[in-house]
Amino acid sequence: MKVSGFTIVRNALIYDYPIVESIKSILPCVDEMVVAVGKSEDDTLGLIQSIGSPKIRIVETVWDDRLREGGRVLAVETDKAKQAIDPASDWCFYIQGDEVLHEKFVPEVLSALERFKNQPEIEGLLFRYLHFYGAYHYQGNSRKWYRKEVRIVRNDPEIHAYRDAQGFRKGLRKLQVAEIDAAIFHYGWVKNPKFQQAKQKNFHKFWHKDEELKKYVSQADAYDYQQIDSLENFNGSHPEVMKNRIALMDWDFQFDPNKRKMRLKDKLLIWFEKWTGYRLFEYKNYQKIK
Repeated sequence: MKVSGFTIVRNALIYDYPIVESIKSILPCVDEMVVAVGKSEDDTLGLIQSIGSPKIRIVETVWDDRLREGGRVLAVETDKAKQAIDPASDWCFYIQGDEVLHEKFVPEVLSALERFKNQPEIEGLLFRYLHFYGAYHYQGNSRKWYRKEVRIVRNDPEIHAYRDAQGFRKGLRKLQVAEIDAAIFHYGWVKNPKFQQAKQKNFHKFWHKDEELKKYVSQADAYDYQQIDSLENFNGSHPEVMKNRIALMDWDFQFDPNKRKMRLKDKLLIWFEKWTGYRLFEYKNYQKIK
């Protein structure tokens, strides 16, 4: 069995993406790691080269910033990375530049890859998500955060990134997937407020025209983390690869988890989910069959 990892990145230093941690976290699971490095305004290429793993293969690309509708450029670049994977690989492990796999889940991932290798009806593997916000000890717990997503897919050329590359599809249909006992730690909303604000201004360019940006992003110099609706304390362990980054946290954010800023409707929906385990009206870009 051969497994390939793949990801995309551009301007990682300017926007403080934990891309090095992301890549390192899945290296134990893959035989090769394809990194599509977009032409950047910083030394992102040098950053990826500095990882120094023989598993890494860099593909240099140029992003078409005109592809703004629905964040399409992200899917186009993700497909470029996937297409560069060794055709002999059985599985493709996708990781985004602000996502990290905890080392405690590596055995389960490797076991699942073997377990489902000869079950062709399983086209992808589904992971749980932990979304961190504002600081490393707060976790998002409202309905705005997606609970699960596909991060491993068959090495099938018909499988492609969907919309803004949050997930995948085969042609127009959803993938048939198996859920595994592993989680992805998402750190996209944990960084110095100045970096976060810069990232928001840039990120919305993937969806909106320049003249529309002021409608969606504040023009302040720093991001206001207090605008979140609900958080809970996180008391678990973070991935080992995040240890140094967490130690370098240079801002302060405090939030009272007991003070939710929600409409009654949202509170009732969360209450229902808590007691039944079922999320009403949940968007699922996959079909779970196991």
